[in-house]
Amino acid sequence: MSKNTALSRFNLSPLKKDVVLIVGGDVMLGRSVLTKADRLKDYSYPLSNLASTFILADIVFVNLEAPLYDNCPRTDSGMVFCTDYKMVEGLTSSGVNVVSLANNHIANYGQEGISQTQKLLIENEVVWTGMGKFARLEVEGVKFGFLGFDLLTNKLTDLDLKLITSSKESVDVLVVGVHWGAEYQEKPSDRQKEWAKQMVEAGADVIAGHHPHWVQNMEYIDGKPVFYSLGNLVFDQMWSEETKKGELGILTYSSGKLVKVEEKKIYIKEIGTPEFAD
Repeated sequence: MSKNTALSRFNLSPLKKDVVLIVGGDVMLGRSVLTKADRLKDYSYPLSNLASTFILADIVFVNLEAPLYDNCPRTDSGMVFCTDYKMVEGLTSSGVNVVSLANNHIANYGQEGISQTQKLLIENEVVWTGMGKFARLEVEGVKFGFLGFDLLTNKLTDLDLKLITSSKESVDVLVVGVHWGAEYQEKPSDRQKEWAKQMVEAGADVIAGHHPHWVQNMEYIDGKPVFYSLGNLVFDQMWSEETKKGELGILTYSSGKLVKVEEKKIYIKEIGTPEFAD
């Protein structure tokens, strides 16, 4: 499939210099997702239904919700997450090339789990952000920057806003991944809205939110798209319809300017395997 053919399904411009950024929600490759991968002997299966689209986008940015940990114990229950090294294939084979590690589960196996995750991502050419790290990618001469913040246990601080401002100075487009809000809520809180406004004022061009496990609305603040919650992208929360739903934000840039934004619904019909809902 040519890139132009793949992009046409989203009504995106196929101009050569256009750049396509996809932002997605929570990717949890552990627990029942991992045990299913072991059973299938296929560690690339979680995003296989979306891979043909992801690979043909220029940037795919998601939240990585579990550390990649050597000898990760197998379990189908519990709230301490990890996943096996082999599951990095689920990212690389599908075209995910930027992840945020700023969330409430990345430290479930301590600093060792974080360090192993970062090392494996670097070895597999997946860019990571979060924990104060600013990441950059340049595509077709357009400079993209990425930041990640965990605002579940932390409040947005002046230092965070200064990091956003200083990061924006060196890029054309600054994408901020934010782990925030309350679980299983259909609308963002007033605090989320206020923080989003502050981050846009500081220099954020796109805000990609996650953690509630439900899709929340998108709005524009000063012309900048804010996805309050993109819901689950890969997860094993099969006990309700809302936790099986997710959303992708598909953004097209022409000469560094945002020219199109689309919201595409996804659905986890089988554990850990999202597909396009439409």
